[in-house]
Amino acid sequence: MAGALPLGDPAPSHGRLPEDLVVDAAAPFSAYLHVPFCRVRCGYCDFNTYTATELRGAKQDEYADTLIREIALARDVLDEAGGIRPLDTVFFGGGTPTLLPAGDLARMLTAATAAFGIRDGAEVTVEANPDTVTPEVVRTLVDAGVTRLSIGMQSVVPHVLAALDRTHRPENVRTAVDAARDGGLDVSVDLIYGAPGESLADWERSLDAALALAPDHISAYALIIEDGTKLARQIRRGEVAAPDDDLQADMYEAADQRLGAAGFDWYEVSNWARADGGDHRSRHNLAYWRGSDWWGFGPGAHSHVAGLRWWNVKHPAAYAQRLALAESPAAGRERPDLEARTLERVLLQSRLAEGLPIDDIAESRRDRVAELISDGLADASAALRERRVRLTLRGRLLADAVVRALTE
Repeated sequence: MAGALPLGDPAPSHGRLPEDLVVDAAAPFSAYLHVPFCRVRCGYCDFNTYTATELRGAKQDEYADTLIREIALARDVLDEAGGIRPLDTVFFGGGTPTLLPAGDLARMLTAATAAFGIRDGAEVTVEANPDTVTPEVVRTLVDAGVTRLSIGMQSVVPHVLAALDRTHRPENVRTAVDAARDGGLDVSVDLIYGAPGESLADWERSLDAALALAPDHISAYALIIEDGTKLARQIRRGEVAAPDDDLQADMYEAADQRLGAAGFDWYEVSNWARADGGDHRSRHNLAYWRGSDWWGFGPGAHSHVAGLRWWNVKHPAAYAQRLALAESPAAGRERPDLEARTLERVLLQSRLAEGLPIDDIAESRRDRVAELISDGLADASAALRERRVRLTLRGRLLADAVVRALTE
Protein backbone atom coordinates (compact mmCIF):
# COMPACT_ATOMS: atom_id res chain seq x y z
CA MET A 1 0.00 0.00 0.00
CA ALA A 2 1.02 3.62 -0.41
CA GLY A 3 2.96 5.51 2.22
CA ALA A 4 1.58 7.85 4.82
CA LEU A 5 -0.73 10.69 3.88
CA PRO A 6 0.78 14.20 3.77
CA LEU A 7 0.91 16.36 6.85
CA GLY A 8 -1.63 19.15 6.92
CA ASP A 9 -4.47 20.69 8.85
CA PRO A 10 -7.38 18.45 9.86
CA ALA A 11 -10.18 18.56 7.29
CA PRO A 12 -13.65 19.47 8.63
CA SER A 13 -16.18 16.66 8.64
CA HIS A 14 -18.69 18.79 6.70
CA GLY A 15 -16.19 19.17 3.83
CA ARG A 16 -17.03 22.80 3.09
CA LEU A 17 -14.36 25.04 1.59
CA PRO A 18 -12.92 27.95 3.60
CA GLU A 19 -15.15 31.02 3.46
CA ASP A 20 -12.36 33.22 2.10
CA LEU A 21 -11.55 30.85 -0.77
CA VAL A 22 -12.36 32.41 -4.13
CA VAL A 23 -13.42 29.76 -6.65
CA ASP A 24 -13.29 30.73 -10.32
CA ALA A 25 -16.41 29.20 -11.87
CA ALA A 26 -14.97 29.83 -15.35
CA ALA A 27 -11.74 27.90 -14.74
CA PRO A 28 -11.24 24.38 -16.16
CA PHE A 29 -12.40 21.57 -13.90
CA SER A 30 -11.61 17.84 -13.90
CA ALA A 31 -12.62 14.76 -11.95
CA TYR A 32 -10.39 11.85 -10.96
CA LEU A 33 -12.22 8.69 -9.86
CA HIS A 34 -9.98 6.28 -7.98
CA VAL A 35 -10.76 2.55 -8.05
CA PRO A 36 -8.42 1.02 -5.45
CA PHE A 37 -8.75 -2.68 -6.32
CA CYS A 38 -6.13 -5.01 -7.81
CA ARG A 39 -6.02 -8.77 -8.26
CA VAL A 40 -2.36 -8.83 -7.20
CA ARG A 41 0.04 -6.19 -5.97
CA CYS A 42 2.85 -5.40 -8.41
CA GLY A 43 6.20 -5.35 -6.66
CA TYR A 44 7.08 -1.80 -7.79
CA CYS A 45 3.72 -0.17 -7.02
CA ASP A 46 3.16 2.21 -4.11
CA PHE A 47 -0.28 3.45 -5.18
CA ASN A 48 -3.18 3.30 -2.74
CA THR A 49 -4.49 -0.08 -3.89
CA TYR A 50 -5.84 -3.20 -2.19
CA THR A 51 -6.15 -6.86 -3.04
CA ALA A 52 -9.17 -8.89 -1.88
CA THR A 53 -7.41 -10.02 1.31
CA GLU A 54 -6.64 -6.42 2.34
CA LEU A 55 -10.14 -4.92 2.17
CA ARG A 56 -11.01 -5.65 5.84
CA GLY A 57 -14.73 -4.98 5.70
CA ALA A 58 -14.91 -2.88 2.54
CA LYS A 59 -17.08 -4.39 -0.17
CA GLN A 60 -16.04 -4.11 -3.77
CA ASP A 61 -19.59 -4.58 -5.02
CA GLU A 62 -20.72 -1.55 -2.98
CA TYR A 63 -17.91 0.72 -4.08
CA ALA A 64 -19.73 2.53 -6.89
CA ASP A 65 -22.58 3.54 -4.57
CA THR A 66 -20.07 4.78 -1.99
CA LEU A 67 -18.17 6.93 -4.48
CA ILE A 68 -21.43 8.33 -5.83
CA ARG A 69 -22.12 9.62 -2.30
CA GLU A 70 -18.88 11.60 -2.46
CA ILE A 71 -19.94 13.02 -5.84
CA ALA A 72 -23.17 14.29 -4.23
CA LEU A 73 -21.17 15.82 -1.38
CA ALA A 74 -18.81 17.51 -3.86
CA ARG A 75 -21.69 19.05 -5.75
CA ASP A 76 -23.12 20.50 -2.53
CA VAL A 77 -19.72 21.86 -1.47
CA LEU A 78 -18.95 23.47 -4.82
CA ASP A 79 -22.48 24.79 -5.22
CA GLU A 80 -22.21 26.57 -1.86
CA ALA A 81 -18.83 28.02 -2.91
CA GLY A 82 -20.16 29.18 -6.30
CA GLY A 83 -17.81 26.82 -8.12
CA ILE A 84 -20.08 24.41 -10.03
CA ARG A 85 -18.82 24.05 -13.60
CA PRO A 86 -18.88 21.42 -16.35
CA LEU A 87 -16.17 18.78 -16.44
CA ASP A 88 -13.42 19.20 -19.01
CA THR A 89 -11.85 15.80 -18.31
CA VAL A 90 -12.65 12.68 -16.30
CA PHE A 91 -10.13 9.97 -15.46
CA PHE A 92 -10.77 6.55 -13.88
CA GLY A 93 -7.49 5.41 -12.34
CA GLY A 94 -6.31 2.89 -9.82
CA GLY A 95 -5.74 0.16 -9.08
CA THR A 96 -7.55 -1.50 -11.89
CA PRO A 97 -10.81 0.30 -12.69
CA THR A 98 -11.89 -2.48 -15.04
CA LEU A 99 -11.94 -4.98 -12.17
CA LEU A 100 -15.31 -3.40 -11.40
CA PRO A 101 -18.22 -4.27 -13.66
CA ALA A 102 -18.34 -1.84 -16.57
CA GLY A 103 -21.85 -0.94 -15.47
CA ASP A 104 -20.48 0.34 -12.15
CA LEU A 105 -18.00 2.58 -13.96
CA ALA A 106 -20.83 3.82 -16.15
CA ARG A 107 -22.96 4.64 -13.10
CA MET A 108 -20.14 6.63 -11.51
CA LEU A 109 -19.57 8.57 -14.72
CA THR A 110 -23.29 9.26 -15.09
CA ALA A 111 -23.43 10.53 -11.51
CA ALA A 112 -20.47 12.86 -12.09
CA THR A 113 -21.84 14.31 -15.30
CA ALA A 114 -25.29 14.74 -13.73
CA ALA A 115 -23.75 16.57 -10.76
CA PHE A 116 -21.48 18.93 -12.68
CA GLY A 117 -22.32 18.70 -16.36
CA ILE A 118 -19.70 17.89 -18.97
CA ARG A 119 -18.39 19.97 -21.84
CA ASP A 120 -18.81 19.01 -25.47
CA GLY A 121 -15.73 17.14 -26.58
CA ALA A 122 -14.65 16.33 -23.02
CA GLU A 123 -11.99 13.65 -22.58
CA VAL A 124 -13.08 10.65 -20.46
CA THR A 125 -10.37 8.06 -19.82
CA VAL A 126 -10.48 4.63 -18.19
CA GLU A 127 -7.30 2.79 -17.21
CA ALA A 128 -7.46 -0.91 -17.95
CA ASN A 129 -5.57 -4.14 -17.43
CA PRO A 130 -5.39 -5.92 -20.83
CA ASP A 131 -6.96 -9.08 -19.40
CA THR A 132 -10.12 -7.22 -18.34
CA VAL A 133 -11.07 -5.61 -21.68
CA THR A 134 -13.72 -7.25 -23.83
CA PRO A 135 -15.97 -5.91 -26.61
CA GLU A 136 -18.86 -5.97 -24.13
CA VAL A 137 -16.93 -3.89 -21.60
CA VAL A 138 -15.98 -1.38 -24.29
CA ARG A 139 -19.57 -1.05 -25.53
CA THR A 140 -20.80 -0.28 -22.01
CA LEU A 141 -18.08 2.31 -21.48
CA VAL A 142 -18.66 3.97 -24.85
CA ASP A 143 -22.41 4.15 -24.24
CA ALA A 144 -21.68 5.88 -20.91
CA GLY A 145 -19.48 8.53 -22.57
CA VAL A 146 -15.93 7.17 -22.26
CA THR A 147 -13.67 8.44 -25.06
CA ARG A 148 -10.26 6.98 -24.26
CA LEU A 149 -8.78 3.73 -22.94
CA SER A 150 -5.35 3.66 -21.27
CA ILE A 151 -3.97 0.12 -21.32
CA GLY A 152 -1.28 -1.07 -18.92
CA MET A 153 1.05 -2.89 -21.31
CA GLN A 154 4.36 -2.26 -19.44
CA SER A 155 6.36 -4.79 -21.54
CA VAL A 156 5.99 -7.70 -23.95
CA VAL A 157 9.01 -9.57 -22.60
CA PRO A 158 7.94 -12.37 -20.24
CA HIS A 159 10.88 -12.11 -17.84
CA VAL A 160 10.39 -8.33 -17.57
CA LEU A 161 6.69 -8.75 -16.80
CA ALA A 162 7.62 -11.35 -14.18
CA ALA A 163 10.15 -8.98 -12.58
CA LEU A 164 7.37 -6.37 -12.32
CA ASP A 165 4.85 -8.95 -10.99
CA ARG A 166 2.58 -8.20 -13.92
CA THR A 167 0.24 -11.13 -14.53
CA HIS A 168 -1.55 -10.15 -17.75
CA ARG A 169 -1.08 -12.18 -20.92
CA PRO A 170 0.96 -10.11 -23.41
CA GLU A 171 -1.20 -11.23 -26.34
CA ASN A 172 -4.25 -9.69 -24.64
CA VAL A 173 -2.83 -6.22 -25.19
CA ARG A 174 -3.63 -6.57 -28.89
CA THR A 175 -7.10 -7.94 -28.04
CA ALA A 176 -7.78 -4.96 -25.77
CA VAL A 177 -6.54 -2.44 -28.34
CA ASP A 178 -8.67 -4.02 -31.09
CA ALA A 179 -11.77 -3.94 -28.87
CA ALA A 180 -11.16 -0.29 -28.01
CA ARG A 181 -10.59 0.62 -31.67
CA ASP A 182 -13.75 -1.20 -32.75
CA GLY A 183 -15.64 0.86 -30.16
CA GLY A 184 -14.25 4.12 -31.52
CA LEU A 185 -12.02 4.92 -28.51
CA ASP A 186 -8.68 6.67 -28.52
CA VAL A 187 -6.01 4.29 -27.22
CA SER A 188 -3.01 4.88 -24.99
CA VAL A 189 -0.53 2.24 -23.87
CA ASP A 190 1.71 2.52 -20.82
CA LEU A 191 5.26 1.13 -20.73
CA ILE A 192 7.85 0.86 -17.95
CA TYR A 193 11.58 0.61 -18.56
CA GLY A 194 14.50 -0.28 -16.32
CA ALA A 195 13.07 -3.38 -14.63
CA PRO A 196 15.54 -5.81 -13.02
CA GLY A 197 17.13 -7.91 -15.75
CA GLU A 198 15.74 -5.85 -18.64
CA SER A 199 18.25 -5.20 -21.41
CA LEU A 200 18.22 -2.43 -23.99
CA ALA A 201 17.21 -5.06 -26.57
CA ASP A 202 14.29 -6.13 -24.36
CA TRP A 203 13.14 -2.52 -24.14
CA GLU A 204 13.43 -1.96 -27.88
CA ARG A 205 11.34 -5.09 -28.42
CA SER A 206 8.59 -3.65 -26.23
CA LEU A 207 8.76 -0.28 -27.98
CA ASP A 208 8.42 -1.93 -31.38
CA ALA A 209 5.50 -4.02 -30.14
CA ALA A 210 3.76 -0.93 -28.76
CA LEU A 211 4.21 0.93 -32.06
CA ALA A 212 2.87 -2.08 -33.98
CA LEU A 213 -0.42 -1.59 -32.10
CA ALA A 214 -0.74 1.87 -33.73
CA PRO A 215 -1.97 3.60 -30.54
CA ASP A 216 -2.71 7.30 -30.32
CA HIS A 217 -0.55 7.85 -27.25
CA ILE A 218 2.33 6.14 -25.48
CA SER A 219 3.58 6.73 -21.94
CA ALA A 220 7.04 5.44 -21.09
CA TYR A 221 8.04 5.66 -17.43
CA ALA A 222 11.39 4.86 -15.87
CA LEU A 223 11.04 2.37 -13.05
CA ILE A 224 11.39 4.20 -9.73
CA ILE A 225 12.04 2.25 -6.55
CA GLU A 226 9.60 3.45 -3.89
CA ASP A 227 10.21 2.84 -0.20
CA GLY A 228 7.97 0.19 1.30
CA THR A 229 7.43 -1.77 -1.90
CA LYS A 230 8.29 -5.42 -2.44
CA LEU A 231 10.86 -4.44 -5.07
CA ALA A 232 12.59 -2.04 -2.67
CA ARG A 233 12.90 -4.85 -0.14
CA GLN A 234 14.28 -7.22 -2.78
CA ILE A 235 16.93 -4.69 -3.78
CA ARG A 236 17.84 -4.00 -0.16
CA ARG A 237 18.35 -7.73 0.43
CA GLY A 238 20.49 -8.02 -2.70
CA GLU A 239 18.05 -10.36 -4.46
CA VAL A 240 17.78 -8.14 -7.54
CA ALA A 241 19.85 -5.27 -8.89
CA ALA A 242 18.77 -1.66 -8.57
CA PRO A 243 17.97 0.16 -11.83
CA ASP A 244 21.04 1.36 -13.70
CA ASP A 245 20.84 5.12 -14.37
CA ASP A 246 23.00 4.98 -17.47
CA LEU A 247 20.98 2.11 -18.94
CA GLN A 248 17.73 3.93 -18.21
CA ALA A 249 19.09 6.99 -20.01
CA ASP A 250 19.92 4.83 -23.04
CA MET A 251 16.41 3.40 -22.90
CA TYR A 252 14.87 6.86 -22.81
CA GLU A 253 16.90 7.97 -25.81
CA ALA A 254 15.84 4.81 -27.65
CA ALA A 255 12.20 5.58 -26.88
CA ASP A 256 12.47 9.16 -28.04
CA GLN A 257 14.21 8.14 -31.27
CA ARG A 258 11.82 5.31 -32.14
CA LEU A 259 8.65 7.17 -31.19
CA GLY A 260 9.75 10.31 -33.03
CA ALA A 261 10.55 8.32 -36.17
CA ALA A 262 7.09 6.72 -35.98
CA GLY A 263 5.34 10.10 -35.94
CA PHE A 264 4.91 10.70 -32.23
CA ASP A 265 5.71 14.04 -30.58
CA TRP A 266 6.78 14.30 -26.96
CA TYR A 267 4.68 16.75 -24.98
CA GLU A 268 5.77 15.80 -21.46
CA VAL A 269 9.01 14.13 -20.45
CA SER A 270 7.42 10.66 -20.24
CA ASN A 271 4.57 11.05 -22.74
CA TRP A 272 4.28 11.04 -26.53
CA ALA A 273 1.18 11.60 -28.68
CA ARG A 274 0.59 10.77 -32.32
CA ALA A 275 1.16 13.84 -34.50
CA ASP A 276 -1.48 13.53 -37.20
CA GLY A 277 -3.26 16.86 -36.95
CA GLY A 278 -5.43 15.78 -34.01
CA ASP A 279 -4.77 16.28 -30.31
CA HIS A 280 -4.09 12.90 -28.73
CA ARG A 281 -2.37 14.22 -25.62
CA SER A 282 -3.81 13.29 -22.23
CA ARG A 283 -5.76 16.45 -21.49
CA HIS A 284 -6.48 15.18 -18.00
CA ASN A 285 -2.82 14.88 -17.13
CA LEU A 286 -2.15 18.25 -18.72
CA ALA A 287 -4.69 19.70 -16.27
CA TYR A 288 -2.52 18.44 -13.40
CA TRP A 289 0.71 19.70 -14.92
CA ARG A 290 -0.81 23.13 -15.58
CA GLY A 291 -2.25 23.46 -12.07
CA SER A 292 -5.95 23.37 -12.97
CA ASP A 293 -8.72 22.50 -10.50
CA TRP A 294 -9.80 18.91 -9.95
CA TRP A 295 -11.73 16.87 -7.42
CA GLY A 296 -10.32 13.44 -6.62
CA PHE A 297 -12.95 10.89 -5.62
CA GLY A 298 -12.15 7.70 -3.74
CA PRO A 299 -9.91 6.53 -0.87
CA GLY A 300 -6.56 8.29 -0.79
CA ALA A 301 -7.51 10.58 -3.69
CA HIS A 302 -6.15 14.14 -3.71
CA SER A 303 -8.04 17.26 -4.81
CA HIS A 304 -7.10 20.82 -5.76
CA VAL A 305 -9.54 23.71 -5.97
CA ALA A 306 -8.53 27.39 -6.05
CA GLY A 307 -5.22 26.73 -4.31
CA LEU A 308 -6.68 24.53 -1.56
CA ARG A 309 -5.47 20.92 -1.49
CA TRP A 310 -6.97 18.04 0.42
CA TRP A 311 -6.71 14.26 0.52
CA ASN A 312 -9.07 11.49 1.52
CA VAL A 313 -8.61 8.75 4.11
CA LYS A 314 -6.71 5.86 2.59
CA HIS A 315 -8.56 2.66 3.38
CA PRO A 316 -11.76 1.82 1.46
CA ALA A 317 -13.48 0.77 4.70
CA ALA A 318 -12.76 4.10 6.42
CA TYR A 319 -13.78 5.93 3.25
CA ALA A 320 -17.11 4.08 3.11
CA GLN A 321 -17.76 4.57 6.82
CA ARG A 322 -17.40 8.36 6.63
CA LEU A 323 -19.67 8.69 3.63
CA ALA A 324 -22.28 6.40 5.23
CA LEU A 325 -22.40 8.96 8.06
CA ALA A 326 -22.83 11.78 5.50
CA GLU A 327 -19.35 13.07 6.42
CA SER A 328 -16.55 14.18 4.14
CA PRO A 329 -13.92 11.48 3.57
CA ALA A 330 -11.16 14.13 3.60
CA ALA A 331 -8.41 13.43 6.12
CA GLY A 332 -6.42 16.67 5.84
CA ARG A 333 -5.89 19.79 3.78
CA GLU A 334 -3.49 22.66 3.20
CA ARG A 335 -3.06 25.96 1.35
CA PRO A 336 0.51 26.02 0.01
CA ASP A 337 2.31 29.34 0.31
CA LEU A 338 3.83 31.23 -2.62
CA GLU A 339 7.20 29.49 -2.32
CA ALA A 340 5.60 26.04 -2.39
CA ARG A 341 3.36 26.97 -5.32
CA THR A 342 6.32 28.33 -7.29
CA LEU A 343 8.31 25.15 -6.66
CA GLU A 344 5.42 23.01 -7.84
CA ARG A 345 4.87 25.12 -10.94
CA VAL A 346 8.55 24.82 -11.90
CA LEU A 347 8.55 21.08 -11.16
CA LEU A 348 5.52 20.36 -13.33
CA GLN A 349 5.56 22.88 -16.14
CA SER A 350 9.26 22.52 -16.89
CA ARG A 351 8.49 18.92 -17.94
CA LEU A 352 6.14 20.06 -20.70
CA ALA A 353 7.18 20.59 -24.31
CA GLU A 354 5.37 23.94 -24.22
CA GLY A 355 7.88 25.00 -21.60
CA LEU A 356 7.88 26.98 -18.39
CA PRO A 357 7.36 30.76 -18.64
CA ILE A 358 10.48 32.45 -17.34
CA ASP A 359 8.25 34.93 -15.49
CA ASP A 360 6.98 32.01 -13.38
CA ILE A 361 10.48 31.46 -11.98
CA ALA A 362 11.42 33.32 -8.82
CA GLU A 363 13.23 36.51 -9.85
CA SER A 364 16.32 35.53 -7.88
CA ARG A 365 16.65 32.33 -9.95
CA ARG A 366 16.06 33.65 -13.47
CA ASP A 367 19.77 34.11 -14.12
CA ARG A 368 20.07 30.31 -13.95
CA VAL A 369 18.31 30.03 -17.32
CA ALA A 370 21.47 31.18 -19.11
CA GLU A 371 23.42 28.45 -17.32
CA LEU A 372 20.88 25.84 -18.41
CA ILE A 373 21.28 26.97 -22.01
CA SER A 374 25.07 26.90 -21.71
CA ASP A 375 24.89 23.35 -20.30
CA GLY A 376 22.71 22.19 -23.17
CA LEU A 377 19.70 21.57 -20.92
CA ALA A 378 17.38 24.29 -22.25
CA ASP A 379 16.63 25.56 -25.74
CA ALA A 380 18.14 28.98 -26.43
CA SER A 381 15.60 30.02 -29.05
CA ALA A 382 12.62 29.33 -26.78
CA ALA A 383 14.22 31.31 -23.97
CA LEU A 384 15.10 34.32 -26.11
CA ARG A 385 12.05 34.51 -28.39
CA GLU A 386 9.28 33.10 -26.20
CA ARG A 387 10.71 33.66 -22.71
CA ARG A 388 10.17 30.01 -21.87
CA VAL A 389 12.38 27.27 -20.49
CA ARG A 390 11.98 24.40 -22.93
CA LEU A 391 14.02 21.27 -22.27
CA THR A 392 16.37 19.77 -24.80
CA LEU A 393 16.71 15.99 -24.99
CA ARG A 394 19.63 16.27 -22.57
CA GLY A 395 17.46 18.45 -20.36
CA ARG A 396 14.74 15.82 -20.31
CA LEU A 397 17.27 13.24 -19.18
CA LEU A 398 18.33 15.60 -16.38
CA ALA A 399 14.93 17.18 -15.62
CA ASP A 400 15.44 16.91 -11.86
CA ALA A 401 18.68 18.86 -12.14
CA VAL A 402 16.86 21.58 -14.07
CA VAL A 403 14.29 21.90 -11.30
CA ARG A 404 17.01 22.14 -8.67
CA ALA A 405 18.79 24.85 -10.65
CA LEU A 406 15.62 26.92 -10.88
CA THR A 407 14.48 26.52 -7.28
CA GLU A 408 17.46 26.05 -4.95
